[in-house]
Amino acid sequence: MKAYVFHGPGQSGWEETADPVLGEPTDAIVRVDAVTVCGTDLHILKGDVPEVRPGTVLGHEAVGEIVEAGRDVHSVRPGDRVLISCISACGRCRYCREAMYGQCRGGGWVLGHLIDGTQAEYVRVPYADFSVHQLPATVTDQDAVLLADIFPTGYEVGVLNGHVRPGDTIVVVGAGPVGLAAIATARLLSPERIVAVDVTAARLEAARKVGADAVAAAQENPEQLVADLTGGLGADVAIEAVGVPDTFEMCTRMVRPGGHVANVGVHGKPATLHLEDLWSKNITITTGLVDTHSTPTLLRMAAAGRLPTAQLVTHTFPLDRMEEAYDVFARAADTGALKVVLGGPRRDVGAV
Repeated sequence: MKAYVFHGPGQSGWEETADPVLGEPTDAIVRVDAVTVCGTDLHILKGDVPEVRPGTVLGHEAVGEIVEAGRDVHSVRPGDRVLISCISACGRCRYCREAMYGQCRGGGWVLGHLIDGTQAEYVRVPYADFSVHQLPATVTDQDAVLLADIFPTGYEVGVLNGHVRPGDTIVVVGAGPVGLAAIATARLLSPERIVAVDVTAARLEAARKVGADAVAAAQENPEQLVADLTGGLGADVAIEAVGVPDTFEMCTRMVRPGGHVANVGVHGKPATLHLEDLWSKNITITTGLVDTHSTPTLLRMAAAGRLPTAQLVTHTFPLDRMEEAYDVFARAADTGALKVVLGGPRRDVGAV
């Protein structure tokens, strides 16, 4: 089969590699029909994730069809159309029993990280009973693939960890795909207002389209805007969706006493926690890897047309143009890319 293979920092390509085979009776083999590229994949290519070994197929998000299932797989069978979660869960360990699937002792984020991933014609999915979700006919491949990672991440690590409540003022710093998903899912909880902060005008416009009430360029004093909108109180919830020290520290300055800072961004460098300013402010700071416990709920919302998935897909490619898709996604400031989706033609949508 063909797959996108990592060979070391700055070295990768769409090339022939061995077909996946069942390794455990809980595995399934999935033919990939739609796949996307994540910012984490770019971090891997830069060498920021050293545990990814040369020779690994990248990717952790996909939609496809089960072609083979191990004897201990009971929830799906060959022919089923499924969403492959970015998190693989054994369903048995302590963390899985507490719905912390991202911390699974035998799984977690393994696809495209510790084992071969989804940017391929076929992929082996471990713990298939807990790691794939059957898809309703009303949700297209292109829409469904966004529920593999960015929507659960934005919702769980941003909105739920941030304890968003009706009437809150929320600031989302970073209007990339995950930040936009956080904005869209925060709307479901009826906040008073959502403010989006980014450096790119096109992403701020995208934020407006998915539900932001106000936007601010990062270079134009967004902290003052938040203060003005809240009568000097600050935001109830600040969601950090970039992953650099400056934006994390900005969030801690914009949140009100008693508020929440929900860190979603993947940080590659240390950030300073200014306890000399924060110690007395009763602020809760959360971090987290997505658990994907919300995926069934989000699938129902998508089937009901309540999530703006299509608005986040800016570029589509055939699967064999993976290298071009990576280039477009990596140059988002020039190309305007949000999410790129690769695969065949969209499936027909069934009647509602």
